[in-house]
Amino acid sequence: MSLLAVSALQKSFRTPEGERKLIVDVPQFTLAAGQQLALRGESGSGKTTFLHLIAGILAPDSGSILLGERDMAALGESARDRLRAESIGYIFQTFNLLQGYSCLENVMLGMAFGVGADRERATAMLTRVGLGHRLGHYPRQLSTGQQQRVAVARALANHPKLVLADEPTGNLDHKNAGESLALIRETCRENGATLLLVSHDAGVLATFEEVQDFAVLNRAVTEVAP
Repeated sequence: MSLLAVSALQKSFRTPEGERKLIVDVPQFTLAAGQQLALRGESGSGKTTFLHLIAGILAPDSGSILLGERDMAALGESARDRLRAESIGYIFQTFNLLQGYSCLENVMLGMAFGVGADRERATAMLTRVGLGHRLGHYPRQLSTGQQQRVAVARALANHPKLVLADEPTGNLDHKNAGESLALIRETCRENGATLLLVSHDAGVLATFEEVQDFAVLNRAVTEVAP
């Protein structure tokens, strides 16, 4: 049974010259509940835009994005925000932590947009990712790898059905990248979440049993950076 079903999805943007440029053109894409899939894609291939469409951060020009029985593409902005908060966890390459808030507060704030902030659950998630002793620390007091762990805890705290990870190891060294990737996959399995990860890193992609080329899915002609 599909958790995610994308059909005839298109998104374009206007260039500085005023022309419309098609960035995403995906005829069909599906993910089953519990599946862990990596999408291979170079910079400029449209893969981040694709994730933003699935997450409801961007609205498509056309097509459908069925998450369970709800069509993300058919919802207004506020309804997309609610569905994302309830059902999707997003791990950004740049972490997107709030610098003026502690680790615990960052996770609880993320939860507040969904089922509601739960201090016990947030503490348990941070403990699970090895930061139970850093609850009151601020992002600036953490290493890059530890900041990534906070981002993972925040993404999983609301028990999302789907976790989207956009180059989640891009800012980490080799050792931290391997540990972070293993943590993401393990916590998704433990929480019954489906994982869709995009990366151009051959080392990251090699750890996945299922890998697809985004260039094969996406029919849009894009300018791919070297």
